This record gives sequence, C-alpha cells and structure tokens, in this order.
Amino acid sequence: MSVSVFIDGAVGTTGLEIRERLGGRADVSVIVLDDERRKDARARRQALNDADFVILCLPDESAREAVTLIDNFRTRVIDASSAHRVADGWTYGFPELETDQAERIAAARFVSNPGCYPTGFLALVRPLIRAGLLPADALLSVNAASGYSGGGKAMIAEFEGGGTDTAFRAYGLSLAHKHVPEMTVHSGLTHAPIFQPSVARTYRGMLVEVPLHLSMLTKPATVADLRGVLADAYPAGLVRVADDDAALVTIEENAGSDRMTLRITGADESGQARLIATLDNLGKGAAGAAVQNLNIMAGFDATTGLTL
Repeated sequence: MSVSVFIDGAVGTTGLEIRERLGGRADVSVIVLDDERRKDARARRQALNDADFVILCLPDESAREAVTLIDNFRTRVIDASSAHRVADGWTYGFPELETDQAERIAAARFVSNPGCYPTGFLALVRPLIRAGLLPADALLSVNAASGYSGGGKAMIAEFEGGGTDTAFRAYGLSLAHKHVPEMTVHSGLTHAPIFQPSVARTYRGMLVEVPLHLSMLTKPATVADLRGVLADAYPAGLVRVADDDAALVTIEENAGSDRMTLRITGADESGQARLIATLDNLGKGAAGAAVQNLNIMAGFDATTGLTL
C-alpha cells in the first residue's frame, strides 16, 4: 500500500527534514510543486485536496487557512504549527503520552504535532501526574535550551551569517510563550509552569529540565521510584529512560536522531531531583514526530524512515 503526501511549506526547515525522512520510501508518494506552482493558489489547493495526507509546515495563521482549503472528507492532516495543539476536534500527536494515544492518532483525521519544548516537558511530567505522585496543582518550572535551527531560516542566518556571536541567550522573558497552554493542558496541570526557554550556539539538539522538590510529591518517593514510573510509562520505542547516573548531559546527545532520552537524577538525602529530557528539536521535536504520526495514521510501522 502506498499513500500520497503533500507537505505544505516543504521549503522550510521542518518541511525539508520531513521530505528527507520520506525520501526513497516505496510506501509514500510525495506530491511536489515547483517554485512557480507552489505560489499558485489553485495548484496549492488542488494538492491539498489530492493528497491522502497533508503535513502543514506553516505559520499558525497560514496553517488555519490551509485547513479551510481542504473541501473533501478524505484528506487527513498533520499540523506541525502550534495552531491546533489545544484546539477542539484535533488529536494531540504525541503517541507515547497516554497508553491509548497512538490508537487515537491512528483513528484521527486531524492531528496536531507537539511542540519541541512541550515534548520534553510532557514526557517527564505527565507520567508522574497520571500515577498520582505529582499533584495536578504543583507549581513547576521548566528550563530548556534549543539549537538555533528551532528559530527557522532567519535565526539560522543570524547565527551562521555573523549576525550574532553569542553562545547562549534566554528569550520568552514575558512568560507568555505560545507553548505554555500546550504544556498545561496536556500535562493535566491546573497552573501553568514557568517556562524559561533559551537558544544555544549549536545547530540542532535540545535539553529540557524540570527541577523538583521531593516534598512536592503526594507521598514519600525516592529518585529511583520516580525513575521507575517513567520506565514503566516508556517500555520501548523512540522514548527511552536512561538508568545510568550520568555525570553530565549534553544538549547534542540525541541530535541527528528521532529519539528522546529521559533521566531523573538527584539525591534522596537533599530531597531534590532533576528531570531531564534530551531530543533533537528537528527530530522528535518536529519532523521526526510528524513522520511518526504519518506512519501511525497510515497503518505503517511507527518508526519507518526514522533514526532510532
């Protein structure tokens, strides 16, 4: 069985990464518009309606507009923007998040790809809330750093074209980042976490960290207990839980792959823990996640075309 896929926004960073993962696959036929036809509204609309699957790699407003151009009940959509991540009628495209999430994605017509930062945060926090260890009204903060490719072509040009010589910078200082609603809703938290994003001088890679006082838990638990909850939540697949006591963790640990590694470190004596996720912001944080969702929706093996 082969399915047709149209990537709307295929010349952007995420679109190019998706196209690379789909290249050479006999089970996927990619609908390609040349530069002239890509700018032709009629040709684009036809491609949106001809495809079995559409993957939107567009700004939020453009993604919303693209959905309105699909006038059939057959074409299925994966939106890589943040436009529909908490929207009614859309299934959240994080297959590992809940025990039945992959089944929901398989049955869905409209799937919203998770954000890169929320992917790390939710993978760490959601199992602890679901297990009843971390209260839903916990006041959390999340510190995160991404490679500069997460900022798209403009930021890539800035870092690689001499526009900046900084090694690390914080942003989102107004605490109103567009990822916060997604983190709050899909974690099950009643209070939005304090989100502290930053960008580092590395092309790709991401490190997401949630500090935790063990006294915040609903019952006594050790660092090993928390690690066990995560290990039970992610027994196999693209998300793995490290059982080592790493001396250091790098932002590039999973760069160039579509996997994510989770760690819980800390000291029972001090009652403190560090929940850490590493992933590729363009892999499991974007293009890899979109292809994983496509595979699930099309009935293929979830990891086809991905780097484990």
